[in-house]
Amino acid sequence: MASAFPAVSIILNHLGAPLGVGPYAGKRAEVFEAWREGILRVAACPNVVVKLGGLGSERSGFDWHERAAQPSSTELAAALKPYIELCIEKFGADRCMFESNFPVEKRANSYVAVWNAFKRITANYSESERAALFHDTATRMYRLKAKK
Repeated sequence: MASAFPAVSIILNHLGAPLGVGPYAGKRAEVFEAWREGILRVAACPNVVVKLGGLGSERSGFDWHERAAQPSSTELAAALKPYIELCIEKFGADRCMFESNFPVEKRANSYVAVWNAFKRITANYSESERAALFHDTATRMYRLKAKK
């Protein structure tokens, strides 16, 4: 669809929502490879921007919602990093934006831990890349007025 309508901006939500439940449970490596191939195809469409987040919902299969203690930002960063870094590499920081999926993820993750995980993942990124990921891309795509 993105190729058919190149003048239309499209936002891919939740990293494209790779599945980890039902027939996909226990097949994280296989699912990642199929998801990766899809991301490569979508990233080739310059009118698509991706929201980085949303993997704390039950459909992702991490099962954090079943634990007594929520994962730390370090643990979240380790789990999310392969997905997020691939998207940033293929789309570029100017076509990626961090997002939360709260309150949906509240059972699985702490809001603070999720955002700290994003900070950990991008600790070595440039100032301009981090600005794009945490602010600029969303401001541009949603046509928000930036405070001066």
